[in-house]
Amino acid sequence: MAVREGNLEAPTRHPLDWRNPDFYSEASLLEEMERVFDICHGCRRCISLCQSFPTLFDLVDNSESLEVDGVAKADYWKVVDHCYLCDLCFMTKCPYVPPHQWNLDFPHLMLRAKAVKYQQGDVKTRDRILTSTDLVGSFAGIPVVAGIVNAANKVRPARKILESVLGVHADARVPEFHSHTLRKRVSSRIGAQAQGEPAGPTQGKVALFATCYGNRNEPVIGEDLIAVFEHNGIPVTLAGKEQCCGMPKLELGNLAAVEQAKNANIPVLARLVDEGWDIVAPVPSCALMFKQELPLMFPEDADVRKVSKAIFDPFEYLMHRHKAGKLRTEFKQPLGKVAYHAACHQRVQNVGAKTREVLSLIPDTQVTAIERCSGHDGTYAVKKEFHAFAMKIVKPVVNQVKKAEVDHYGSDCPMAGHHIEHGMADGSRTEHPMSLLRKAYGI
Repeated sequence: MAVREGNLEAPTRHPLDWRNPDFYSEASLLEEMERVFDICHGCRRCISLCQSFPTLFDLVDNSESLEVDGVAKADYWKVVDHCYLCDLCFMTKCPYVPPHQWNLDFPHLMLRAKAVKYQQGDVKTRDRILTSTDLVGSFAGIPVVAGIVNAANKVRPARKILESVLGVHADARVPEFHSHTLRKRVSSRIGAQAQGEPAGPTQGKVALFATCYGNRNEPVIGEDLIAVFEHNGIPVTLAGKEQCCGMPKLELGNLAAVEQAKNANIPVLARLVDEGWDIVAPVPSCALMFKQELPLMFPEDADVRKVSKAIFDPFEYLMHRHKAGKLRTEFKQPLGKVAYHAACHQRVQNVGAKTREVLSLIPDTQVTAIERCSGHDGTYAVKKEFHAFAMKIVKPVVNQVKKAEVDHYGSDCPMAGHHIEHGMADGSRTEHPMSLLRKAYGI
């Protein structure tokens, strides 16, 4: 039997060959899934990451041959359905990723499978709705409608109806909608001109990509970001317009919709970069979309590459400024004990633990970092058939927060933070790290 040697070189992502007709061949896909599943079965290092791997290994262990060849091909889709493309298996666990000769990219294989399912029309109406964030947000954000939607989402009978009709679990927390959006609150900043002070890789002035969630569901995060950045002498403008970054449609396998979002967003952002602005997105998934996913889908697009190099995670940006001596460290309020959950889509950006590093600059503040998936994924945790699994995945995170007996807890991903809050079930409230930083500054 050949010895499976791991790869010690840095992981390399290959461009996604999504325009190749063979990409959508189910026969070709299933052959590649069998090859990859066999490698995963022989390794099993990723069993604790999400429900995809326990599902796969249970299928193998319950098969007659106790090998992947004993698993029915029709059951492969059960593995696909549990993958929410967090990328942690590729970035933190798998020893067989490129440039290893086995060339194993589990998340991109699952993405290909989702694209095949989508092309075949195997998509629930619920999933089409949940991933249409701009459409849902524009309707639910109408002033009267927002109040009705938010109130209905807190009433058990209404939630049971939603579960039976749409498949959204009655116990899952769903986001609130704000008619007074971030864009309305800071509209005067659109098209603002400013002179930045460059430091390190930053130009010292920031264009905020609001994101659909940051605009309509939790605008306070954007307000806190603007306050913190301006407190540090960093002028902030708002991108003139935006659509959803495309991450929900990517996870659905609707790659044509991802291209449509790219065509809407990239020209706006590329023009800002040409004008000397850095780009910051307050939601890790959105930053990752521009940093990694779009360049892998459109490697030939110069504007995509331009935006990819100019977009930053907010705390990554602040640490660049700090290393150049440009970050204010006169804090007025200590935070005590903080449990900080490092979101998956922040971790796989390969920028390091910048949020923890910034919060650790605050005197009399002890930060406990939790590097484990929350299991939310934006839509996975709210679906009727997956909610119980999402609560199982978040439980170790919740246990660590409780064990630390903290004064504050939160996550770079606001949805992950609320999922942890849901798991805590003790009346406590998540606080976004940017909100905590603003509190520490006393601004």
